[in-house]
Amino acid sequence: MINIVKQIKYWQDSAESNIETAAILIKSGKYTEGMFFCHLSIEKILKALIVKQTENIPPKSHDLFNLAEIAKIGITEEQSDFMQILMKYQIEGRYPEYYPKAPAHDKINDYLYQTKNVLQCFNKML
Repeated sequence: MINIVKQIKYWQDSAESNIETAAILIKSGKYTEGMFFCHLSIEKILKALIVKQTENIPPKSHDLFNLAEIAKIGITEEQSDFMQILMKYQIEGRYPEYYPKAPAHDKINDYLYQTKNVLQCFNKML
């Protein structure tokens, strides 16, 4: 039997650390890498929600839509559209032959802001 509280805290704390890392990377001009960490923060908060919902270790998946489904949470159309953007950037850190184009300078701060909003929304579900 897993310690549910400890698992949720691990995933939640890790998601918070990842969004901080995303902000640092974006501020330093590393937009693609920052987007990877934006994705990672949402992935991890979804895994915290999965632990809460299932009382099991979350799957080793990076698909935000699959994770949201397992967590049995409803996502808004706006969240879905944004998660689709994030999905492009989760591949970068794992598969070197695929490197997505960095977001435009005028978009990156909006993406960071949206990530923080989704993270906050999902955090409230815990």
